[in-house]
Amino acid sequence: MHSVERIGRYRLERRLGAGAFGTVWLAHDDELRAPVAVKVLADNWSHRLDVRERFLAEARMLRQAGSQRVVQVHDIGELPDGRPYFVMEYADGGTLADLVAAAPPPVPEALRLTAAAARGAAALHEAGIVHRDIKPSNVLLCSSPGGGSRVLLADLGLAKSLAQASGLTQAAGSAGYRPPEQATAGSGIDARADVYSLGALGYHLVTGAVPGEPGRIVRPDRLRPGLDPAVRRALLRALEPDRERRWPTAQAFAEELERLAAPGHRPRPRRGALALAGALAVCATAVAVPLALSDRSPTPPADVRATDATGRVAAEVPRAWGRQLRGSGWDPRVLGLPAGQEPGFVVADDLAKWQDLTADVNGVFVGRTGGGDLTAAVDDLTHPGCHYDGARAYSGAVWHGRVREWSGCRGSGGSVTDAALAPAHGAGRPRVYVQIRERGRATATDHVLTSVHLGN
Repeated sequence: MHSVERIGRYRLERRLGAGAFGTVWLAHDDELRAPVAVKVLADNWSHRLDVRERFLAEARMLRQAGSQRVVQVHDIGELPDGRPYFVMEYADGGTLADLVAAAPPPVPEALRLTAAAARGAAALHEAGIVHRDIKPSNVLLCSSPGGGSRVLLADLGLAKSLAQASGLTQAAGSAGYRPPEQATAGSGIDARADVYSLGALGYHLVTGAVPGEPGRIVRPDRLRPGLDPAVRRALLRALEPDRERRWPTAQAFAEELERLAAPGHRPRPRRGALALAGALAVCATAVAVPLALSDRSPTPPADVRATDATGRVAAEVPRAWGRQLRGSGWDPRVLGLPAGQEPGFVVADDLAKWQDLTADVNGVFVGRTGGGDLTAAVDDLTHPGCHYDGARAYSGAVWHGRVREWSGCRGSGGSVTDAALAPAHGAGRPRVYVQIRERGRATATDHVLTSVHLGN
């Protein structure tokens, strides 16, 4: 793009992003004294009349939708070199992709956000438009004058009229969010294609992971144990490969999500579900059993040794903590690390209380990771309702790493410690994640970390 400082009456401030066919700028409307977003056709496509027409069609469809749930178009024009542009409202809250990158939001919030996006899709469908590319980066958040945020659907670059989409279409959409009928050229689609994408959006917000290929999707409660079965069913119905089995409309999907997110809704308890305090899910399919103590002397020691089901991960914990154990492993994907089933266990004096930061519980989770930057993942963790005490380096004979600590958790007054550990002698990345919960202030952290052991 040629260097410009203004487009029409709009003064450019900075680039917000670029796609296949255009660049979006943050600009300022000096007459209305308001920020706006300006989308300009990319220079290298300016000679393609078909691309130019698709670019202008996006602006027309956004205008056609005429909904407060879809980004509004205020103006359209042409640069001196002939490239078209259009001016939209500026969403100052970023995208859902930005939101979920930090950590999956609480489940009710994830459901409300997905429902709002679904209502935006329903507005498009009522206007005769199918989006075909709903995903977190195309769902925007815009501050409301009365507080809170509005959820806006954006980027109709792949959208089609429903009349056109019912015939032969070209493959379109993004992996993980694309329904099977949209993955190959020649298949007609309808509004239920967007229902599938909305299901994938909700799945991502709830679990923190992009769903797999249609028909091969890991159940969301495997990635976020304790998830209400009704939420699981709602998401998986939207993600049905057979569109006849999906929610019939985006509106119906939105209404179900709103019902599940309502404050009065009470999920049925699920036996065997376990969540690390705050956001982490581990050992989802295990059953809590009394911990078999490993005493290595005639006199019972002050500590007991806990191991996972494979015997490859172990640590010593105070005897009073060693009442119940789940040791079937974990998926590091819940921390934003590469997915996979890795050895791990959680041991506590009352596993039923482990997922509740307001409850008194003593216990330890230890899990091995197969790759990724565990230190960065631990740095991203937060525990709402607890006071953050800071981070420190840990250095022992076997492990070194980073430790972050919280105390005074609301309701229990307890503490939470997260640690990312790497071998003390070697250049390997962090290999072990540890979380320790104690009644009162943390006192056993270094003792537990020193005892962590990985087998082959």
